[in-house]
Amino acid sequence: MTSQKQRSPMLVIGAGELGGAVLRYMVPRAAVAGVGLDILVRSKSGSGASVGQGNGELVECDLATASEAELTALFGRYDTVVSCLGFAAGPGTQLKLARVALASDVRRYYPWQFGVDYDVLGRGSPQPLFDEQLDVRDLLRNQTAMRWVIVSVGMFTSFLFEPSFGVVDLREGVVRALGGWDNAVTVTTPEDIGRLTTEIVFTDPEFADEVVHLAGDTITYGRLADVVEQALGRPVRREVLSISKLMAALAQAPDDTMRRYRAVFALGRGTWWDKEQTFNARREIATTDAATWLRNQLAGERQGARA
Repeated sequence: MTSQKQRSPMLVIGAGELGGAVLRYMVPRAAVAGVGLDILVRSKSGSGASVGQGNGELVECDLATASEAELTALFGRYDTVVSCLGFAAGPGTQLKLARVALASDVRRYYPWQFGVDYDVLGRGSPQPLFDEQLDVRDLLRNQTAMRWVIVSVGMFTSFLFEPSFGVVDLREGVVRALGGWDNAVTVTTPEDIGRLTTEIVFTDPEFADEVVHLAGDTITYGRLADVVEQALGRPVRREVLSISKLMAALAQAPDDTMRRYRAVFALGRGTWWDKEQTFNARREIATTDAATWLRNQLAGERQGARA
């Protein structure tokens, strides 16, 4: 086993929307703690990532082409690995990284599971990539050599208002309920995820072998329609997209990513949890709810239009 003194303690994989938010908080926190923190990026020149005032460096590696043996050697330099590389990396990547972390003798691994509660959702959902996340959980749970922590955050708050997702249409003033108005969804902003994940990583005594839930907000689609009306200052048209309707639409285009996500979130299981039972609520850490996010977004758009 590599001695603690020989290894740079931490590696964060990815510097995209989520990785960038995590690094904004984790880099200065690691610097204060005197902990080395490196950032793994596909290309140093195009990543925009920086270790800032931290004690670390950018590590260039293409995870898509690197072999598991190469990655095992790389990961073996670290005590803790936090993966912020999501589904855009392609099928098989999450399981590959989990196998590498285990083979490399990493002590603590935070896989990219910053989404729904896959245990509650179960296998065979309309989004096939979610089954791979359960494969990762099975791998982690069936070993004792490496500690792991899964951070569940629900959906990025911005995605709930993404026009292509089809739930909220601010321009036309339409809100669509996935599965029904009493169905709920948990949402969290990347900024809150970055801040809270940093708290979790540096908590003492540390978390180990468990799922930690976060929530910026847990909101029903009925309440979401009210929030949109209040923000816009006018009534919205309310439409229900039933599970049967969404599954029929998915059958017509089974590879359509957005149709997959709409069908998953209409199921109403594993996609929400009680905010009062989350890590941030127990620690009394304030987070951005959906109403605040929307007000800030609209205010920024109005300010930009006046500029």
